[in-house]
Amino acid sequence: MTHDSKIILVAGATGNVGRPLVEQLLAAGYRVRALTRDPVRADLPAGAEAVAGNLADASCLAAAFTGASAAHLISFGGEDYAPLTNGEEIVDLARRAGVRRVTVLKGDVAKSPLEHAVEAGGLEWTHLAPVEFMSNALEWAESVRTAGVVREAFPEARSAMIHEADIAAVAAAALTGDGHAGREYWLTGPEALTPPEKVRTIGEVLGREVRYIELTQDEIVAQWREAGYSDEDVEFFLKMRTDPPIAGDTVLPTVEQVTGRPARTFAQWVRENAAAFGP
Repeated sequence: MTHDSKIILVAGATGNVGRPLVEQLLAAGYRVRALTRDPVRADLPAGAEAVAGNLADASCLAAAFTGASAAHLISFGGEDYAPLTNGEEIVDLARRAGVRRVTVLKGDVAKSPLEHAVEAGGLEWTHLAPVEFMSNALEWAESVRTAGVVREAFPEARSAMIHEADIAAVAAAALTGDGHAGREYWLTGPEALTPPEKVRTIGEVLGREVRYIELTQDEIVAQWREAGYSDEDVEFFLKMRTDPPIAGDTVLPTVEQVTGRPARTFAQWVRENAAAFGP
């Protein structure tokens, strides 16, 4: 059953949050327009209307917003994940098209230009502020697959990682229900885990030994540089691990309060992604 003749636009539709959001909205009976750079390769679920484009290029957005009553936006874009600078243009196009309600996925603790524009633009907005994505653990997949080890520093650093499908579920609730306008939701998983605890969970789910090998700060920085990360990236990674925002390791009940169901555990995420870590 289709709830509404209007359309919900999902930006970044093939991303870690966008894809489950498209799936959840379709499953609930909503019409979904999926904004993606390459619709041919997007492999979106049946029923989604794929349109080419991205938020950084406003020339495609008038058509993408046409007929939409709600939209899921992302505050950053491009290869470098820099904050979008064309927020006012995006909001103007959305408003002209008749969009009334938006969610904005934050990329940083500070407010982005898009968030400021959305707040000033007269839309019903909800900001989504997730802490670390569980999918970051895929950085360990190759070493788990090939050597049964994870090499990581900062063994005491806790993270209240969140399953991307839970971010999507909160977005879906805010886009389709009342009571979320003007809210900034900080989103976490149900537990704050250290790297050794994450590694132990991966091993338990896979049913084989996965060892944690502690690196020094210098060793992990060298590893990041070898992977091609910039000085700015390295500085950010260090700050997140040595002086994280208080929300980063504080478990919050927001997911369950908004969606009515408990946040998914890291063990569930590992089960769903077990193939990436090898047999």
